[in-house]
Amino acid sequence: MAATSQPTFAQKVLQFFFSLEEPETLPPGVQIMNPYVRPEIEPLLRQFYEKFFSDTRRRVFILGINPGRFGGGATGIAFTDPSALRKYCGIPNDLPATSELSSKYVYRFIEALGGAEVFYRHFYIGSLYPLALIKDGKNYNYYDQPGLFESLKPAMIESLTRQTAFGADRRVAICLGRKNATYFEKLNKEHPFFEKIIPLDHPRYILQYKTRLMDQYVAEYVKVLGEWVTE
Repeated sequence: MAATSQPTFAQKVLQFFFSLEEPETLPPGVQIMNPYVRPEIEPLLRQFYEKFFSDTRRRVFILGINPGRFGGGATGIAFTDPSALRKYCGIPNDLPATSELSSKYVYRFIEALGGAEVFYRHFYIGSLYPLALIKDGKNYNYYDQPGLFESLKPAMIESLTRQTAFGADRRVAICLGRKNATYFEKLNKEHPFFEKIIPLDHPRYILQYKTRLMDQYVAEYVKVLGEWVTE
């Protein structure tokens, strides 16, 4: 009997995103933005993951908070707005030309590490909570109110369990955002997903408050991430 081929990283990711369930209850005023139910997103998502992740390599995980409405909330790909998807990933699209600050920074350090093809061979970018949260028309974080985190915590644990099964390098996870790292450490203590978590300042924080130091931050990212680049 012929051996059954192992599912690729891409196949596991796509199955995960297309089976995400939205929470039944949320605090008043908080809404979910789920790009994976939009028909125009599926072909773009398939192109992206089949282009960069059609293998069974293990990758170092870089995890943000939850997607922003103009980046992952628009394209379904973490920290990737429609412009970055086109310009840096080589995937044409007709999505509305939304622009995300975090995406600009992320693709700055991706380019510094050799570009999308080299970067995604070694790294996977995701989020602790995989769907965008919105309140009063603005991005909202899962930790912005205690009740929200508690209500989403089971889904976050399930999400991390499923995401790490894509092919995570369990030795380390890079966490974007210092406050995000505090919650991630708690989750990781209860459910040991990774041996070590390395926190970095969040891309949006850098571009919003530390723009003049951006080159220094990019250099820091490149130094930290570069230590985990293997052949």
